[in-house]
Amino acid sequence: METVKGYAKHEKETFNQVTQARAQAINATGVKQQAEAENMLTGALKSLFAVAENYPELKANQNFMDLQSTLSEIEDQIQNARRYYNAVVRELNIKCESFPSVIVANMFSFKKREFFEIAGEERQNVQVKF
Repeated sequence: METVKGYAKHEKETFNQVTQARAQAINATGVKQQAEAENMLTGALKSLFAVAENYPELKANQNFMDLQSTLSEIEDQIQNARRYYNAVVRELNIKCESFPSVIVANMFSFKKREFFEIAGEERQNVQVKF
């Protein structure tokens, strides 16, 4: 981030949005709040990559390329975690409604959980062109 900031100091608002979105994603407490925060982070990252498109010397910088690669890896890991979470929630919800496990679920007050949903436009992979 420091490399990017050095190249585009007057784009400070974009970097502030990324930082705020990241902080909200880290501090989110519920599934719905976490999904909203991560959607906001994805939008802020799109803005960051738009800044990169406007600065050719930034795109050529090796540190920025490393940052972009790391962000792509993190995005893949988040997507995999969402899939895993939703698969586990789906199994729990089925167990909470199926006989005979519904009896145990009711005895121990197991409740159905909500899925980790993302906005429709956020379902597409972020396109970063260099």
